[in-house]
Amino acid sequence: MTDNKSKDDERIADLIDQNLKMVYSDLVQEQLPDRFKDLLDVLKAQDAEQKGNS
Repeated sequence: MTDNKSKDDERIADLIDQNLKMVYSDLVQEQLPDRFKDLLDVLKAQDAEQKGNS
């Protein structure tokens, strides 16, 4: 009985792992929203300004 439970737990963990990898893979391939691109541009400009003042 313990062996069956262990195998079931392992199978469940494998399914969860596979599903998380699929979701992550899909998410990584999505385009970055424009508002985040704009924010990154602002942050890069601020960083460049601070480096220039140093």
